[in-house]
Amino acid sequence: MPLIPEEPQIHESAQGPRATPATGRTAPTPRPVPGPRPVAPPRPGRPGPNRPTPPAQRTPRDVTAGKPGPSGPAAPAASAPQIQLVPASAEGALDAAEEAVDLLLDSGRAPGDVLVLTTGEPHPWATHELSFGETAYWAQHDARDDVFYADAAVADRAGSRPVVVVALNGGPETAAATALTLAHSRAGALLIVCGDPERINSVLGAGV
Repeated sequence: MPLIPEEPQIHESAQGPRATPATGRTAPTPRPVPGPRPVAPPRPGRPGPNRPTPPAQRTPRDVTAGKPGPSGPAAPAASAPQIQLVPASAEGALDAAEEAVDLLLDSGRAPGDVLVLTTGEPHPWATHELSFGETAYWAQHDARDDVFYADAAVADRAGSRPVVVVALNGGPETAAATALTLAHSRAGALLIVCGDPERINSVLGAGV
C-alpha cells in the first residue's frame, strides 16, 4: 500500500518538467515580437529623406548652368569699369601696381580676379614662368588660380577679368595706349592705372 501513493507522485513530478518546457516555449515567442521588427521600419525611412536631397542639390547646379548664358557676358559689356589712377614714376609704376594688387587681395578679391599688364620690362613672375615655355605660361592664365602678369605686347591674348591693373613702367607711347585700350576692354569692374599722371591723362584721352 505505501508504494501506490509514491507512484502518482512520480507521475506528477514527470508532469512538472513537461510544464517547464511549455513555459520555455512561451518565452521564445515574445523575443521576435518586441525588438527588431519595430526598429527596422525607421531605418529605411532615413535613406528616404536623403533621396530627395540630391535633387535639391541638382537644382542649384541647373541654376548655375543658366548663369553663364547670355545674361553673363551682357552684364560686363553694359557697364564700363571704374578707373583709378595711381601716380607713380616709370621706375616705381611696377611697385605701385604690386601695392594695388596687395590691397585688392587684402580687401577680399580672389587672386584669379586680377590681371596685371606692364608696358616696359615684364614682371619678374612673367619672366620666370615664360622660362618654362609659353604653353605652361598661358595654361596658368586659363586656370585663373592666381594673379596673372602679362606684357602689353601680348595683352590681346589675355581674357577678361574683374580687375585689371596697368603698370606704365616704360616703353613707347604706343605700348601704353595699346595696354590701356585692351585693359579697359578686359576689365569687368575696375581698372587701375599706375604711372605718370600726365602720361595717363594723355593716353586715356586718346585711347579710351
